[in-house]
Amino acid sequence: MKSYSQAIKILKRGKIIISNEYIKSSESLNRVCASNVHCNVNYPSANNSAIDGYAINSSDTKNIKKNRSKTFRIIGSISAGNKPFKKKIKKFDSVEIMTGGIIPKGLDTIIPIEQINFYENKKIEKFILIKKRISRYKNVRFVGSDYKKKNLIIEKGTIIQPNHILALKSLGIKKIRVKKKLNILFFSTGNEISNSDIIPNWKVRNSSSHYIESLKNNFLFNFRNGGILKDHHQQYFKSQINKMLKSKIDIIITSGAVSKGKSDYVPSVVKQFKASHFFKSVMIRPGKPILFAKIKQKAVFGLPGNPISSAACFRFFVYPFIENILNLKEEKPFKAVLKNNFEKNKNFTRFIKSRLNTYKNGKLEVELLPGQDSFRIKSFVKSNVWAVLPKGKAKFKKGQIIDCFLPNQPNIILN
Repeated sequence: MKSYSQAIKILKRGKIIISNEYIKSSESLNRVCASNVHCNVNYPSANNSAIDGYAINSSDTKNIKKNRSKTFRIIGSISAGNKPFKKKIKKFDSVEIMTGGIIPKGLDTIIPIEQINFYENKKIEKFILIKKRISRYKNVRFVGSDYKKKNLIIEKGTIIQPNHILALKSLGIKKIRVKKKLNILFFSTGNEISNSDIIPNWKVRNSSSHYIESLKNNFLFNFRNGGILKDHHQQYFKSQINKMLKSKIDIIITSGAVSKGKSDYVPSVVKQFKASHFFKSVMIRPGKPILFAKIKQKAVFGLPGNPISSAACFRFFVYPFIENILNLKEEKPFKAVLKNNFEKNKNFTRFIKSRLNTYKNGKLEVELLPGQDSFRIKSFVKSNVWAVLPKGKAKFKKGQIIDCFLPNQPNIILN
């Protein structure tokens, strides 16, 4: 039986190839950037005003003192979106300017409207009165001060988020190169599984397929539900793998039929193919009976049938595989202080349903919830993170720092 770290190494070596495509930047949310995106323009594209006010030449104020004010003639007005100001700028000229307006050549500083005194007739604003020396470049947004041509906007391997789309559209990037979205075909297994809402007590409602489908946008895949494989569907499952090898499906995932029961045929069917990078059963809880195999440029995961075990194995096996084949940066855990003691089998890695809390002092504290049996749903509902307790240690004490992962999305906020 493999350790968790050994299994992850096999997953990484079993990488399959996902090709790239160009898509509209406006439609790139939750896609993986396949190459570095650089800026083609300067941003801002020209020197412009950061405020509403009046633009002047600061050198015209160098002789102004407390008792020696000076009037500046108002020669025009500029709003954001106006074409560049064409009038010739003379000494002691000023121009009314709105936020975002392009600063005329010859003027180099902006006085806020709140600080302006108008000279003589306030009803007809022809002059402003300046009573002190004004320094250069006040309230100026300089050309290229945010992005210059050839600056990196988004690094390869980044999951596109709404803030990236804002930048791409602001900078005129119409299309970007992304990894194609991978396609997952999912099967539930077992005569006991039912899609009905009302069931007898010898049946089990199908939940794993719905849970994993609900993750498709967060974990970057297209989902297709293959239905329920019954206990006699060995040949049908084999035919589905054969179809996958000729189709756009990248990964088949099953839930159940991977252990040692007489109806657990997933491993034997998979072994009928020329599979590489195969493993079955890993020293973890929950989810020990998990299977992985690479068949040509496709992959098969056999997850445990228990819904909580299936959820844990998707999070800690399938997602790392997806992360690797999409060339994402390796996900990092976030750290939290353990709130309560916990004891486990030293040789096993444990994925613990847990609740993360934050306090006014900024402390993150994680509580390992009661009800860690894999059949217990209530503790999963109450949890908001998975805590990961590695092999090699049996006792974990209050106050220790441990690794945590979000259950329903990757920890991309920390990348």
